[in-house]
This record gives sequence, C-alpha cells and structure tokens, in this order.
Amino acid sequence: MIRRLAAAAGAAIVGAALWWRKNPSACPYSQRFWVEAPHPFITRERLREILEPRAGERVLEIGPGTGYYALPVSGWLEPGGRLDVLDVQQEMLDHTLERAGKQGIDNIVPTLADARSLPFAKDTFDAAYLITVLGEIPDQGAALRELRRVVKPAGRIVVGELFGDPHMVTHAALRNRATASGLRVERKLGGRLWHFTRLQPA
Repeated sequence: MIRRLAAAAGAAIVGAALWWRKNPSACPYSQRFWVEAPHPFITRERLREILEPRAGERVLEIGPGTGYYALPVSGWLEPGGRLDVLDVQQEMLDHTLERAGKQGIDNIVPTLADARSLPFAKDTFDAAYLITVLGEIPDQGAALRELRRVVKPAGRIVVGELFGDPHMVTHAALRNRATASGLRVERKLGGRLWHFTRLQPA
C-alpha cells in the first residue's frame, strides 16, 4: 500500500513538472517557499562573481521572488546605485519591498510588468539578471531581445539556472536563444547541473 502511494505521488510530481515545463508560467505567490529556500550552487556569492556589480550602477532583476538575491545585490550597488526589480505579480514585489524596508534598504525600485515588454528606455541599465526565471517566460526570445534593448551595449546580462527546476534552460539552449536574439555568451560558471551565464550584445 505504501509503495503504491509513493509511486502515485512520484508520478503526480513528474506529471506536474512536465505540464509546467510545457506551460511556462511564474511561480505563484502562494508557492513562494520554493523561491525562499536556499539555492544550492547558484549562490549569491557566485552571482556576485559573474555579475560584477559596481557601486553607483543601475541594475535590473527580472523575477525577484521575495528578494533572495535582490536584498544583497542592492547593497553591492552602494553607494549611489539602484536596483530595479520587475515582476508580473504585485505580491512578490510587495514582499520584497517589505523585507527591504525592515532591513533599512531604500535603493530597490519595483515595477509591475512583463519581461516580454519592458517599460524602460533603451540603454537604461548597466546590468541585468534573472535566476531560474527565463524558462517561466512563454517567449524567451522576446525577453532576451528586450534585455538586449534596455541594457547598455557594454553591459552584462546574467542568466542563472539549476537542475531540478521544471523550467530549467540548459546552457546549450540558452546559447542558441541568445544568439538568435543578438547576444553572445561572454562567460559561464558551472556545468550541466547548474550554470550562471553572462551574455553581452553580439
């Protein structure tokens, strides 16, 4: 009986993961525990290494969740820097800003919008990043083209991915989509199970 229940539960999880992969969408706020858990391999320290944030820069994060990366990144941009966080769910933005306020962080600016149509002017940002988010966007090419538009020509775009995420975008797939969007791979950390990939205009 226990084996049958375990097998049924396993099949349900696999089925849900396959459905979610074929039907990309943002992680619902009601399931935010997934984005609040520790992120093995795709750590904050590795993000800092590949993003190379500098004081005074303006940086964009797409899909901040509840601020796992946003809170430390905002500090790396001080003094004088600004982190814009963009999400399709107001609840995620509110949660991130509430946490920031409790920590005395005042350089995070929220925007409710879709990554496929960014409400920013050309060459606005010094850098941008999105971590375990690209695969949730129904049109990844549109999102990458928009990032290319709003990030300065010498800027950096970092994509982070982790095995186990049903929306994981492999490095090979990312390279192909980036090339088609006018971007090139400039640097990579990681291997087949995880990667941080830095893109720049081709």
